[in-house]
Amino acid sequence: MQQKRAIVIRHLAFEDLGCYATVLAKNNIEVQYFEAAQDDLRAIDPATDDLLIVLGGPISVNQSEDFPFLKHELALLKQRLALDKPTLGICLGAQLIAGALGANVYPGAEKEIGWSPIALTPAGKRSALKHLAPPLHLLHWHGETFDLPSGTVLLAASEQYPHQAFAYGKRVLALQFHGECTAPGLESWYLGHIGEIQQTPGLSVSGLREQAALHADNAAHQGQLFFADWLAQVES
Repeated sequence: MQQKRAIVIRHLAFEDLGCYATVLAKNNIEVQYFEAAQDDLRAIDPATDDLLIVLGGPISVNQSEDFPFLKHELALLKQRLALDKPTLGICLGAQLIAGALGANVYPGAEKEIGWSPIALTPAGKRSALKHLAPPLHLLHWHGETFDLPSGTVLLAASEQYPHQAFAYGKRVLALQFHGECTAPGLESWYLGHIGEIQQTPGLSVSGLREQAALHADNAAHQGQLFFADWLAQVES
């Protein structure tokens, strides 16, 4: 029997699978990273039954002139979603899924960076996202949002961003927030995103670190429960 794989498109080296990697390892699922800025994403077969995960990054879906690989990601996702193959998008990945489904992606009224709960819709409460219900605080790190794509089901919202998670069919999930992060892993985020932190009013590394000390371990634990539940549903 061929070993199952998770094909992961990564935009920054430190924005990786985080605690989700543990769940994949426990399920004997091999991880294969594709570095968006370096690898040829056209080598990924959109029809493969392997899980595809598209991670976050500090760019916009609309910057394909500056970052041509975005065109390949959108083309891959359009084909993959049409084939109903298991796909998870996180932050930029969620925005790319929305764009692939024809929705507009655009800057939000203000950036949402820090730890806060999400509100689950009735559909969200019936989904694997039930493990991430309030009062759990999750990490948000985004400045763009999107219209809810046609044919999708809204699963979660926040006070600042009404479209935090949606499902497309039973095998595609888009998450605007970060449920994969760990406290140790975030130390690289603070370094890599120091420019954005310093330029955003009210943000500081010390403040973000203090929030992470309160919330990151619990969020990672619940994040693993969510991901394991969703993975089981997708593979069933």
